[in-house]
Amino acid sequence: MQQKLLAAALFTCLPIAASAQTNVQIYGVLDAAIASEDNGVARRTVLNSGNQSSSRFGFRGTEDLGNGLKALFNLEGGVAIDTGAGDSALFGRRAVVGLEGGFGTVTVGREYSPIAAVASSTDITGQGFYGSNLSAFNYLTRRLSNSVNYKSASMSGFKVLAAYAAGEATPGQPKSNLKGVGLEYAQGRLYLGAAYHTNDNNVLGDTEEYAFGAGYKFGELDVKGNWLVQDAAGRNNKFTQYNLGAAYPIGAGRLFVNLQQNRIENGARGKGWNVDYSHSLSKRTSLYTGYARLDNNDKGNFSLNSSSVRLAPGKIGVDPSVFNIGVRHSF
Repeated sequence: MQQKLLAAALFTCLPIAASAQTNVQIYGVLDAAIASEDNGVARRTVLNSGNQSSSRFGFRGTEDLGNGLKALFNLEGGVAIDTGAGDSALFGRRAVVGLEGGFGTVTVGREYSPIAAVASSTDITGQGFYGSNLSAFNYLTRRLSNSVNYKSASMSGFKVLAAYAAGEATPGQPKSNLKGVGLEYAQGRLYLGAAYHTNDNNVLGDTEEYAFGAGYKFGELDVKGNWLVQDAAGRNNKFTQYNLGAAYPIGAGRLFVNLQQNRIENGARGKGWNVDYSHSLSKRTSLYTGYARLDNNDKGNFSLNSSSVRLAPGKIGVDPSVFNIGVRHSF
């Protein structure tokens, strides 16, 4: 009820805000697909929201404060096209306010982590379609609540990332404070990125997370890869994922191929692949289709993740697969 009242208040205030600050933007993405999902035990046909891009709506804007300084904000919430329901948190995707200037950008609120920045920049599908590296974030940290974040201005192609998220735990409990740093390099056709998190959320010790990624464009052929790791305290807990993908334009569309390998120190293994094609009808509207499969070994329990949907295996050791056809529109 409180979320509905807050949403109504925001929409009521929009005309006032727009007249006082003309750089406020309303935007969104609507994505729906029909999918034939096989979890390795049973097959079903479903209507999904967000197979290529998570369906969302948002508000963002800046205010020029003078002397090269800007105030900025972004509120972004998810919505399920198949049911019309919103996410459990009204603006759970992103909710920040901050300042931007020659020093870089500082944001406060719910923000993407440094590892998320590297992972999204080096996923060939843009973290859309089943088989993307979003499945690694069943283990790693993608978004940070209660956080303060910094991104430097570009220095000869280099950008520095830093984040601190307060766990705000009750006394006597693990603090769950996360500290993260990252470094990105982008120049011409080349991208390189690395990031590291440490999270004191385990009574046995800190959990460490790290990511390395790279991308290069050879003419029209785009190639990207990454290595994502969560090293939790305790024995045989270390999770590792590798991705290597390529994309190439075909007609008015784009063909994507990605190979993925998942492993845990306890012996669990999962090898996945996906092939997808997105066809542009206009600058804002596209049709897409794709197939993805992940082969688990007898200890593997790894899933296939699209932008908003997780297809988990029906039991340990079976192989999920999915075929889908969808439409995406942005505004």
